[in-house]
Amino acid sequence: MIKDILGLHHITSMAADANENNSFFTKVLGLRRVKKTVNFDAPEFYHLYYGDEAGTPGSVMTYFPFGRMPRGTRGIGEVGITEFAVPKQALSYWKDRLSTFEVKGLEQSMAFGENRLTFEGPDGDSFALVESDLRGRTPWTGADIPEETGILGFHGARFRLRNAAATGELLEFMGYQKVESGHGLTRYMVEGGNAADTIDLEELPNAPVAGEGAGSVHHIAFAVENRTVQDTVRKALLGTGYQVTPVIDRDYFHAIYFRTPGGVLFEIATNEPGFNRDEDSAHLGEALKLPARYEPYRQQIEQLLPPVAA
Repeated sequence: MIKDILGLHHITSMAADANENNSFFTKVLGLRRVKKTVNFDAPEFYHLYYGDEAGTPGSVMTYFPFGRMPRGTRGIGEVGITEFAVPKQALSYWKDRLSTFEVKGLEQSMAFGENRLTFEGPDGDSFALVESDLRGRTPWTGADIPEETGILGFHGARFRLRNAAATGELLEFMGYQKVESGHGLTRYMVEGGNAADTIDLEELPNAPVAGEGAGSVHHIAFAVENRTVQDTVRKALLGTGYQVTPVIDRDYFHAIYFRTPGGVLFEIATNEPGFNRDEDSAHLGEALKLPARYEPYRQQIEQLLPPVAA
């Protein structure tokens, strides 16, 4: 069993419009844009990162705004809901705030004893705010959101699957423990890591397969401390038969990827070196940062990218 997973590192989704996406996360949800770079495989498109003040692992939502791509369809084989943690008693504030911005899909509910508010992003993305303990986290208070209600980082994620058994076995191999089941959901949590430590598996045996597009989660990344630990995790996964990519340098972390039995794409990402490796912490996300191999083509790339507001 792997014992080095620390919880979530980041979650990456796809969007249709960079400015609409940027506005939603910085002006509506009040997160900080911690990096403005490009898709390393398609530099004509942005890769935008949002999180807390430092882009702490476990707080970072990232997006590929792929222009006018069609909207995804919900179904099995995907991360169905991305969940952010907010302080206790914060949901009434958020319900009023999201209503003011005419955010769709607002619905309050409870799962595993936790109050939650589900809502949709601009591309039909599925999100939830879950009331949680602070656990040492400090919310980023952008867009004048009060500290006592600000987003703390991720709470976790909910997968939608036809059959949850194989994914549950994988999570247990990765160090997660099954803690509770009920109403078609099974909760897994990892101990001793960051506070973004929860994965819920939802079984939907008769649902259609999800169609990837704008509003879909592209992959979900789990955190490890460094390259040495990542190498150990990679060998363990290879040893169980998973087809794992070589290590890929993403400038702000190193990554490996593999496809899970339920169809969800997993990444294992290092906490180091972090988002301040090429930008002062006070100015994260302001300038366009390019991988070294694309720097000679900066002028051409900047002409292809639409301006994005600060």
